[in-house]
Amino acid sequence: MKNLQNPVSPIAFPQRCRERFIDFLFSSENDRWLGVFRIGLGLQVAVYALFLRSDWHYLFASKGKGLVGREIGEAIASFDSPLIPKLGWLIALGRSVNMSEEAVLSVAWACLLSAGCLLLLGLFCRPAAIVAWFLHLCAAESGGLLAYGADNFMTTALFYLMLSPLPDRYAFDQWVVKTKPKHPQLLGFWRRVLQVHLCFVYFIGGLAKCLGNGWWNGANLWRSLIRPPFNLISPDILVRFKYALPVLGISICLLEVGYPVFIWIKKTRRIWLVCILAMHAAIGLLMGLYLFALIMIVMNLAAFGTNGRNRKPRLAISA
Repeated sequence: MKNLQNPVSPIAFPQRCRERFIDFLFSSENDRWLGVFRIGLGLQVAVYALFLRSDWHYLFASKGKGLVGREIGEAIASFDSPLIPKLGWLIALGRSVNMSEEAVLSVAWACLLSAGCLLLLGLFCRPAAIVAWFLHLCAAESGGLLAYGADNFMTTALFYLMLSPLPDRYAFDQWVVKTKPKHPQLLGFWRRVLQVHLCFVYFIGGLAKCLGNGWWNGANLWRSLIRPPFNLISPDILVRFKYALPVLGISICLLEVGYPVFIWIKKTRRIWLVCILAMHAAIGLLMGLYLFALIMIVMNLAAFGTNGRNRKPRLAISA
């Protein structure tokens, strides 16, 4: 009997791959995740500014006044690129209008706190996101010797928020000025960027942990929890539960390496997300890394913690 099926076109498979790739990048989403992202980052920026209130001038004053001197951090940043924003730029600009260094630093801190509060409320979302990103980047680069992972993730998250289709439906901007509904594919694209970024971060971090034996035998956890200033737990308690450290270390390795796979599967997404959030909450509470824990929780909730999927027909791809 003659086969009535049409032969598969040699260009059909590449065409289907192209369609699926575009569908993946520009999936239709609502702006619920963007509301979580904006509110979470507004809280993060406000808490960051309040945490540094008493030490702001001490950390970022010129040489001889600060802890290590702002010039050292800015000199290190300039090796990477002279175009990286630094607080020194603002101070030089202030001197041109007869403002003292202390006054410029005070204004910069007040603007950073105000930007965080505006993001929380959803007022002037785009300008507030730009100001928060720029000022935090300046502070992180000027204090390069004191910066750590939380600063890098904050800068990245604020950059994504700055470019995202603001405002969201929960912002005051949306209520005051009725804007046109955001394109669902554009919302989907920026959420996908955030999701893929987190997958790379966790997989690379987990793979690096797996390559050594410190996480398999619990030694790295032990060193992390007894090293000042992160030694909030008494060593006596750690000794009492020393047999749990290897189990926790292996669990963290598997959790991070498996993140790019199991976070996408609908049946395992919730349990993986809960475990990741619990891991970061434990880091914040047990080691005092509150800002790091908060930014990672915010990014994970925005990326995978909300149901923003919209049903839509398949994107039409022109030949």
